[in-house]
Amino acid sequence: MKSLLEPFKNSVVIKILIAIIIFLFSWVSNAQEAENSTLFKTLKSKDSILFNNAFNNCNLKELQPMISADFEFYHDVGGVQNKEQFFEAVKNNICANPGNHSRTLVNNSLEVFSMKKNGQLYGAIQKGKHTFQEKQNGKLITVGIADFTHLWILENKIWKLKRVLSYNHKPYSE
Repeated sequence: MKSLLEPFKNSVVIKILIAIIIFLFSWVSNAQEAENSTLFKTLKSKDSILFNNAFNNCNLKELQPMISADFEFYHDVGGVQNKEQFFEAVKNNICANPGNHSRTLVNNSLEVFSMKKNGQLYGAIQKGKHTFQEKQNGKLITVGIADFTHLWILENKIWKLKRVLSYNHKPYSE
């Protein structure tokens, strides 16, 4: 009995299609930066600095240089904020009671994707999940979880946070 694929065995078209499929698969599977890459490590560090300064320690002076002048923050519960509105919200909400809130990056959730123009790195997308803690009875308790997507842009060779999507907020349950 002949194989169903026998007529296509010597087909150039089939070989080209297979080559294209393999190329596309390898391209898609390699799009994410490896965790040991310089870019991944740099943006993981920026994520840590960003949230340690803003959310965990209310150090807004250290946060200011990290944020692009035309920053935009999109939140699925709080709406849209520009840079000034974002700093005001952090100051009036999170920083109103310093030490009562914390944010933690969920282990192994961070992904980084480089953005290039003509082979030149100009930015990166960083996405992941994070949990939020609130102080209850003197102890920080995890109360929520959400997804985030950040667009980082190189401005004069310095990484600046330009856009933030904060979404899928829900109560935390183990």
